[in-house]
Amino acid sequence: MSVNFDHNIPDWRTQLETIPYNVLVVVREGQVRYEINGQVTDAEAGDVLFIPRGARRAGENLSGIPHQKHTVLFTCEPGAKTGIPFLDQGQFVRFRLSPIEYAFHRCDKLYEEMRGGRSYRSIICLGILQELLGMIARELDKPALAPIKLKYADTMKDFLLEHYREQIEITRLAALIGRSPSYASAVFKEVHGRSPIRYMHQLRMLEACSLLLGSDMTVVGISQYLGYYDTSYFHRVFKKHCGQSPTEYVAQGSASISW
Repeated sequence: MSVNFDHNIPDWRTQLETIPYNVLVVVREGQVRYEINGQVTDAEAGDVLFIPRGARRAGENLSGIPHQKHTVLFTCEPGAKTGIPFLDQGQFVRFRLSPIEYAFHRCDKLYEEMRGGRSYRSIICLGILQELLGMIARELDKPALAPIKLKYADTMKDFLLEHYREQIEITRLAALIGRSPSYASAVFKEVHGRSPIRYMHQLRMLEACSLLLGSDMTVVGISQYLGYYDTSYFHRVFKKHCGQSPTEYVAQGSASISW
């Protein structure tokens, strides 16, 4: 139905009402408070909420402080079964999605497509929404992980978030948690769904996308800034992760901005 991006709106508030649609909320910054069917829920950056159709919902800034979030409003065919438990059961869900940076990227793309008028927009938007719902369902199906594994994986993830532009070997990450490289790689993949090196490349590609559309840097300059001193290798990695070359991405992004 619609995709919104609430960007630090002062005095943001929604009245208590029974909603006639499903709402997917992805919080990017700050905190937001919801009342769902009489229960108060506080969500912060990195949290994902699914609020089902028919819920009694109200929302507001937490402690009066603005926040940033994406909200996706959608409906399903009456009586249709999607195979996604929380969606079919109309179950309220709040949790932290581990590949959250990728979810942010997909929400950005969904928001961009909904605002544009390019061909096949409805098909592309449906595909992105289905991907997000599938990611959530898969995450909820995961068995509970040992706290020590979560701690190890988050330690490595935090390091990668701060140092992703550097040349990082798996041995360096393993040393952070005092375990072997093979164990470090395996536990990171178990918790976050991909290898630490692939995660590093994804962080770089998200930054590359932002720089390509939001800066005056050249492709060569971006490549070197992100730690790829072989520009042809940067092109291959970008196309693998983004499905198109940097030049094609810029051309498509510029076209979307003009709408």
